[in-house]
Amino acid sequence: MEGALFYWGFWLFWVISTFFLPKQNPYRMKLAATILIAIILSNYYLILGKFEMNVSGLFVLIVSYFFLSHEKWSTIIYSIICSLIISMAYTGFQLLEIFDPVWVIFKREWMLAVGMVFLTILLQNTLKGRLLAVLSGTIQGEVLYSIILNKNNLPHQVSDLNYLDVCSLISILLVIWSLLENAGVIFQNHWSFLEKSKQKST
Repeated sequence: MEGALFYWGFWLFWVISTFFLPKQNPYRMKLAATILIAIILSNYYLILGKFEMNVSGLFVLIVSYFFLSHEKWSTIIYSIICSLIISMAYTGFQLLEIFDPVWVIFKREWMLAVGMVFLTILLQNTLKGRLLAVLSGTIQGEVLYSIILNKNNLPHQVSDLNYLDVCSLISILLVIWSLLENAGVIFQNHWSFLEKSKQKST
């Protein structure tokens, strides 16, 4: 079912950001609101000339640009470069799938998501930077892919539910990878907290 992974994944992120993130986290409410709005807008499409675009994808792209605009200039420039690289890779995957579908040996959503996650991890070091780069990059890739198809009279909805499924899967994999990367720090902080609690109790 198209969009099932998107809805399940984003609802999971919304629950975590709303009920499990510390209230002191500066991104907690912004993240929860962004996720909820993206879910609500996912059933709406906007026609821009010859192109039809899912409003949720457009919203995520605008939010990514907004958060990126608050970074340092050096970070912005590097993130734009990373985003363009991801866009080219995303579009290339989609075009190869059309011209030579034989090499897509697994489910395309997983192959596409894993490929984008691997590339993003190589390009960015932080979870925030990775999410901003990959979300903006893949949506830009969707636009480029749609332009190419449109020139060949092949209709394509930009950031449709299939894309949103891939977007959700990419986000889930990046969060899991980030948790694994920081597992040592998380365990150390938790262990220190337990030790301090024991000392206070004694």
